[in-house]
Amino acid sequence: MEWNNDWIYQGLKFNPAPPFTFEIYGDKWYGFVYCITNRATAKKYIGKKFFWSKKTLQKTKTRKRRKITYVESDWKEYFGSNRVLNEEREVAGNDIYHREILHLCKTKGECAYYEAKEQFEREVLLTDEYYNGIISCKIGGQSIKGLKKDNG
Repeated sequence: MEWNNDWIYQGLKFNPAPPFTFEIYGDKWYGFVYCITNRATAKKYIGKKFFWSKKTLQKTKTRKRRKITYVESDWKEYFGSNRVLNEEREVAGNDIYHREILHLCKTKGECAYYEAKEQFEREVLLTDEYYNGIISCKIGGQSIKGLKKDNG
């Protein structure tokens, strides 16, 4: 079987139609929470990635104010920020990794919330099954007010 390492969302290749904008599947999205799995070892990494990053254009002779623009991030080629995972990937290559989007998020706060939620629910710090070595989050209630409470 031939593997690829495209981002997968809900069982399908995640490939928004170009030109890529904030709108995907009819909604506006800020980023996503993902799981990267090493197919050879079954070891996983839970993280978050933003579709966009802010870029500040400085004042110039013709522009009297700084201008904030958004540029697309490297999300299409991204394989996580974990040092061990990336060292292994340099040796083994990208093809043994499965990249799955767990949650599409509308705000930065939603990304932080769902990343921490997945990490705590999976107990990533209590097992060697995950590359994660730290859970770091700072989430304000206002940034997640629109989320529905899980009844589970």
